[in-house]
Amino acid sequence: MSNHPTPDWDPRDVSVFGDQRRAYDEMRERCPVAYSDFLDWSLFRHQDIVSVLADPETYSSASKHRAVPNGMDPPEHTRYRRVLEPYFRPEQMMALEPRCRRIAVDLVQALFARDGRDEVEFITEFAHPFSFKTLCTFLGWSPEIWEKLRGWTHGNQEVALSRGREAGAALAREFAGYVTEALRVRREAGVDASNDLISNLMVTPVEGAALNDEDIVSLLRNWTAGHGTVAAALGILVFYLAEHVDVQQQLRREPALLPAAIDEILRADGPLVANRRTTTRDVEIEGRKIGAGEKLSLNWIAANRDGRAFDDPDAVSFERDPVDNLLFGAGIHYCLGAPLARIEMLVAMEELLARTTMIELGTTEPPQRDVYPSDGFRAMPMRLR
Repeated sequence: MSNHPTPDWDPRDVSVFGDQRRAYDEMRERCPVAYSDFLDWSLFRHQDIVSVLADPETYSSASKHRAVPNGMDPPEHTRYRRVLEPYFRPEQMMALEPRCRRIAVDLVQALFARDGRDEVEFITEFAHPFSFKTLCTFLGWSPEIWEKLRGWTHGNQEVALSRGREAGAALAREFAGYVTEALRVRREAGVDASNDLISNLMVTPVEGAALNDEDIVSLLRNWTAGHGTVAAALGILVFYLAEHVDVQQQLRREPALLPAAIDEILRADGPLVANRRTTTRDVEIEGRKIGAGEKLSLNWIAANRDGRAFDDPDAVSFERDPVDNLLFGAGIHYCLGAPLARIEMLVAMEELLARTTMIELGTTEPPQRDVYPSDGFRAMPMRLR
């Protein structure tokens, strides 16, 4: 382990949290490989991050806590990824789409049945319930558990910021309890158990042996924790459309543009700040020497706004080639749940646009941005017509 340098920045400084995009843009240009006491080494440039993603032998994803499959390296990662990918095939997403759409329709209708209120709180009244109810539907969890999952995810975000070990351990036990109960119900039901994803995971073989309970807890924990990003993304998308009425109306006229619009809006304003890697040997990046065993934070927001990779990166252009967009990562750890996230965001935006004539920001109070590890919104009053 190398001696740590003097910190180059403080990721939790009020100036960073006041405008994360601006702060990360500045770091990318001023100090593209930066050390801090909170995040260790942070990378901000697109090419540096792509190089890390392309070299999993040097930059390990292995976690000290069981994390299936994204906290694993090959060959273990490969074995798990291979058996999990079929759950996200196009035919699986097509089967989920009508149920996902029903959730979206019900929630949009509820926004209009607001007892004379001029404004709605989009994050708590649509983004969170939509994303977590859809996750419950996908997994086969009772829809009633979605509020517990939302609360658990919020707690996880707070722990990521505070680094509270005891709180983190308590959250891990809480989530394990949810999964253990779901497994117990299915085992007691035997042949009468519901044919859902959790039931299928219980008999999913990895090299001849079924996933054990610890693996299922880990897998569902990672999928659930990551699902908060979908809610954050919906907030960013609706915020952008409220500020760009011309684009809002264009997408109503041409809904076929929505997939490209979603990717491009979220490239310019991403919902997730970073992911982690660990060096397995001494490396040098942008002239900075980093020892073996050091932690790296890959800053997606700065990378996706890097002018070296994207012409006029602040501009949102639906014609932009998405090949370099790191919204879902790249390489062997490209987001396993990307097909689910895509169908959720597409359906939600289709129904919001189809069932409104105007989406506007509210006037009672300004939107409140979230902070690390998210870059979404905590609150967003909206007016819908």
